Amino acid sequence: MKILVLVKHVPDATGERTFAADGTVDREAGDGLLSELDEYALEQALRIADERDDVEVVALTLGPDDAAAALKRALQMGASAGIHVSDDAVHGADYLGTSTVLAAAVTKAAPDLVLCGMASTDGSGGVVPAMVAERLGWPAATFGATLELTGSTVRIRRDDDTASLTVEADLPAVVSVTDQSGEARYPSMKGILAAKKKPVETWSLADLGVDPAQVGLAAAWTTVLEATPRPPRQAGRVVPDEDGAGAGALVEFLVAGRYV
Repeated sequence: MKILVLVKHVPDATGERTFAADGTVDREAGDGLLSELDEYALEQALRIADERDDVEVVALTLGPDDAAAALKRALQMGASAGIHVSDDAVHGADYLGTSTVLAAAVTKAAPDLVLCGMASTDGSGGVVPAMVAERLGWPAATFGATLELTGSTVRIRRDDDTASLTVEADLPAVVSVTDQSGEARYPSMKGILAAKKKPVETWSLADLGVDPAQVGLAAAWTTVLEATPRPPRQAGRVVPDEDGAGAGALVEFLVAGRYV
């Protein structure tokens, strides 16, 4: 059985993030890393591989050269191989373009199960797993707090505000998991050293049979017209408690700001 885990290289949320002149995120302005939410999906794949001898875990990422760092991290954590889809024509792709390329890559990789994080930490859309499944014609089981693989079916438990739902799908399927599914493991020294010898393939759009005109910034359905930096935070207002009037001044402030 082959489990393909979709992983994404995202800007570090603790760093300064800016936009490039074309309205896309300037990914060269700061450091990047493997999306934390994708680590949970990778952990579930590795957990299954630990329990079964017939499971191969392959990590796949879509992005420029820097995205190889996400694959490196996945290999260090325990993935057996990596696939890097890299093509300049993908730059600026929206969810539709991204799902088009990923679905073509999944078809070429031919896995039995695709695992994803619930969303990426830079986009936070959470729609790509379902869109990939739709393009493949596969069932989708999304936002799983737990994951169980039995024979030719996969089962998740999805928790919402009012109930917990059990969702089951026949393989092949696309599954996304939440941060409740289990803490991701840290790379061991053995894993870090072993990662250097693991195979990584690089695929272009031509390798996937994807028309560049269907993806990328020019094909995106939305356009960023303008981006301005967030204004610096202002100093907080100090309400002095002079002659016991502080409580009244505080109430006035809350009412004026419509906080109460």
